[in-house]
Amino acid sequence: MRIDAFISQNSDYSRKDIQRLIKQNRVTLNGDIVKKGQTACSDTDIVAVDQTPIVKIPPRYFMLHKPKGYVCANSDAEHPTVLDLIHEPQKQLLQIAGRLDLDTTGLVLLTDDGNWNHLVTSPKKSLEKCYRVTTADAISQDAVTLFKGGILLRSEDKPTLPAKLNLIDTHHANLYICEGKYHQVKRMFAATGNKVIELHRHQIGKIVLDPQLAEGEYRALTSTELSSFI
Repeated sequence: MRIDAFISQNSDYSRKDIQRLIKQNRVTLNGDIVKKGQTACSDTDIVAVDQTPIVKIPPRYFMLHKPKGYVCANSDAEHPTVLDLIHEPQKQLLQIAGRLDLDTTGLVLLTDDGNWNHLVTSPKKSLEKCYRVTTADAISQDAVTLFKGGILLRSEDKPTLPAKLNLIDTHHANLYICEGKYHQVKRMFAATGNKVIELHRHQIGKIVLDPQLAEGEYRALTSTELSSFI
């Protein structure tokens, strides 16, 4: 890899910063001053800026407690994004594994490991997700039966996969689904004549949102959480 690309991918230096640092003789490769950004380096080489080694960032895996008002995108012209809540080097390389709507709260997974992202989001995995739902009107027992059998949503040509709806009380329930159609949960309840007024994702697969994370906080996934998708 080019040394300028290596520094860029593993630090918060911009390409312009790196060019300046090289011109100032502040970048070294195995102790030798680097004169050109295209100088090649390998995983065994020691790259340093001002004698401080630039360490290759390993793959990263985070869970975030998403608040309302944040979009699941790397950038947005109108709203803050979930990446604004992340304080890590090269955070723009993080991918969002399973998005939530602007007004939906709860568990969001982020990684810069594309293969792991695919394990989480691939429709072939049929990964179960749990949502805590609050509705405007009382939830009828008929909704439990309808969701269990699959429900045909407007503008769709196939019904949803069977879903499990566990009633907590008249206006609250846990919904377990294995797919992620556009606004699916809200559309499912709309098909029963009801409206979702609060939506919170509690779980993806075997990963449960850490109850110690306040809204806007995040932490690295544990090895057990990571391996649950393999």
